[in-house]
Amino acid sequence: MIPYGRQNIEDDDIEAVVEVLRGDFITQGPTVERFEAALGDACGAHAVIVGNSATSMLHAAYLALDIGPGDLVWTTPITFVATANAAIMCGAEVGFVDVEPDTGCMSVDDLTERLAAADAVGRLPKLVVPVHFAGRVCDMAAIGALAQKYGFHVVEDAAHAIGADDDVGPVGACRHSDISVFSFHPVKIITTGEGGAASTQDPKLAARLKRLVSHGVTRDAALMQGESEGPWYYQQIELGFNYRMTDIQAALGLAQLKRMPAFIKRRRALAVRYQTLLGDLSLQCPVISDPDRSAWHLYVIRLSNDAPPRRQVFEALRARGIGVQVHYIPVHQQPFYQNLGFKIGDYPNAESFYAAAISLPMFPTLSDDDQMQVVDIVRDILTAG
Repeated sequence: MIPYGRQNIEDDDIEAVVEVLRGDFITQGPTVERFEAALGDACGAHAVIVGNSATSMLHAAYLALDIGPGDLVWTTPITFVATANAAIMCGAEVGFVDVEPDTGCMSVDDLTERLAAADAVGRLPKLVVPVHFAGRVCDMAAIGALAQKYGFHVVEDAAHAIGADDDVGPVGACRHSDISVFSFHPVKIITTGEGGAASTQDPKLAARLKRLVSHGVTRDAALMQGESEGPWYYQQIELGFNYRMTDIQAALGLAQLKRMPAFIKRRRALAVRYQTLLGDLSLQCPVISDPDRSAWHLYVIRLSNDAPPRRQVFEALRARGIGVQVHYIPVHQQPFYQNLGFKIGDYPNAESFYAAAISLPMFPTLSDDDQMQVVDIVRDILTAG
């Protein structure tokens, strides 16, 4: 079986983890701090705070921006449910913005229309969360301009996009947002096993994120009520969580981060090759921008109307050893969100995108021969009808 995604673990990764296991710190220690600093250097952020998952870091990011009951958070339906769920966890109300039909990323046109309508009735979102779907960066300059006009916060769900670039530099520098959130799940660009991170240019947000991932506790005497009782002393000054990353995970992440440029280069080469090899079939390949700025976490094809039904193609590919997947079932179609009042037909572009989508294998150790095998089997299935 050739999976749709796979981690790349080499001897350097293993040695880095073993070194930590043989050292003095395996939970919150100096390796976490080194990983955070290295991530900050990689994405050009003032600070990066790591945690145990991207979901946790989305939750912490929303809380750091004071999202709570009565607030409205907008994201897109083409994402994993965690993006919206984190807002529900804060007590906020969720809304959605439709996607661009060709990319699955947030539609600036739809966002613009919805903001104008929301402004007219006095119900603007406090936070908008664009999702860099498949590693492609949303139009953050346009979204940032709308944020300035209407006064909402922006969190980039960059779970797919570490190593990608926006119009002027690396994702995570938060040029048009308050916070960016990354994922280090095994199928993502780099991995820490499970893990996530939040980057920001705002020192106050960074400090609050740091507290939120560690129980809301501080050792900063300036933030305490009354006097410190000694070097051991700490105070909990708000409700936080145990969302911390371990030194073991951070060691793996540091080793992986060194190879991230090579990972991205290979993913981009695979995308170009897929584009060439699949170009004559009854499907639509994802658009490759010039220059190519995507991290290519996923390579999502969409079947044409004259292709066999998607389920038939999906099951045939799985039966022949190609571990395809579908990304994503639109969030508003999930029973939980249907119970909140969302309906089929609310976001037609997202629904059409999902209905035709199949994610083909995409990971840096996918060989040219294995990629050709994927393409040959796709061709056999589509041309057999």
